[in-house]
Amino acid sequence: MKKAFRTERSAAELYADDPERADALVWNRRGALKGAALAAMGTAVGGAIPFSAQMPGGTLPALFTRPAAAQGSGGPQMMRIDGKVEMILQGERPLVLEAPETALDDAVTPNDKIFVRNNGQLPEVAANPDAWRFTIDGEVNTPLTLTVAELRSRFENVTLQLQMECGGNGRAQFQPQTRGNQWGNGAICNAAWTGVRLRDVLRAAGVKETGRYTGHFGADPHLSGATDRAAISRGMPVAKAMDEDTLIAFAVNGGPIPHINGAPVRLLVPGWPGSLSQKWLTRVTLLTEPHRGQGMGGTSYRMPVRPIVPGSSNDGADFADMTSMPVRSILSSHAHGTRLAAGTRNLDLRGAAWAGDHSVRAVHASVDFGQTWTEMRVAAPANRHAWQRWEGRVALPSDGYYEVWYRATDSEGRMQPHAPANWNPQGYGANAISRAAILVG
Repeated sequence: MKKAFRTERSAAELYADDPERADALVWNRRGALKGAALAAMGTAVGGAIPFSAQMPGGTLPALFTRPAAAQGSGGPQMMRIDGKVEMILQGERPLVLEAPETALDDAVTPNDKIFVRNNGQLPEVAANPDAWRFTIDGEVNTPLTLTVAELRSRFENVTLQLQMECGGNGRAQFQPQTRGNQWGNGAICNAAWTGVRLRDVLRAAGVKETGRYTGHFGADPHLSGATDRAAISRGMPVAKAMDEDTLIAFAVNGGPIPHINGAPVRLLVPGWPGSLSQKWLTRVTLLTEPHRGQGMGGTSYRMPVRPIVPGSSNDGADFADMTSMPVRSILSSHAHGTRLAAGTRNLDLRGAAWAGDHSVRAVHASVDFGQTWTEMRVAAPANRHAWQRWEGRVALPSDGYYEVWYRATDSEGRMQPHAPANWNPQGYGANAISRAAILVG
């Protein structure tokens, strides 16, 4: 049956299309696993399944739906570049690198673990970072052109731990697959950024009543090399620009920003899609209407106002711009596919959770396929828009195959769903409960 099934369609496709038939074809079962079917699945995952009776019908083990690095060639493709730890390669042109969840085990993300999301080519390294110039113009009373040195000396310098997350984080959860880099949960960082508040600079320029939106520009050339097109140029409502945590950043973790992450100066717009945090900043313009730059309008960083048919095409006419990112959590203590020594009876878990403009109220973990949940301890954020660390212990009754399911709930009571909601062509907003396979013995 397995052979016939594999030549027909992939397991993921069949389960998404007809879970009951998939169960019958793959495991020759209806309802709970038992007998030979249970033994077959145990062999496939590498050990007995203590909570097999609780495994939801129509659900493949996480090892099948998401190959682990421990499985060798079946796992994600990794890459290491100068200045970064080994990361998951999501794209080579432009370069896109995702941090494995276990790399995000620091309360403050080090520079070498900040994910990489490029949209175009890299600009040349600034010969004199302090002399780098950027402009504030448009619907302002006094347009400004400032150097980084002038920015440092003229305005109050602040340092904040701030989450920065790609708008497509979690995209790989969607079925059918959407366009874009197939991110897991690692397009996130929580570094200590130093800069000045964007609102202080905007107030110095004198924003007119007609200045309701911003448009952002950077020095990175378009991927094609075209000089009349920006690699990316997004904007936001002026209210977010005036948020006290929105920064023009010139340092991270006490030193210069890595060139690949936007040096010498960039925007940092925490809690909203990372595409707003323009790298290699050259200009912020104030506008009367929403910006029409590259990455604005249509289906770019926008989600359906009403659900659409998964897999369908759409021009985005009935979509709305993404604002605050959804609640999400990561498990940083144990990698997906981890094998532990026989006799291990407790797992000490830890990770991080965040919720865009909101805070995290609770984190829960389960090792019995969601039948029961154990509440974790959640620390307060270092400051608004910082992620929150969590930790706790779960018990394992015996050796065998387990899945750690982990979910967060935000301050508004919104919990990570069991499946990604609101499918959209660009794959934004997927924040379903995550599952990490653990084998004991």
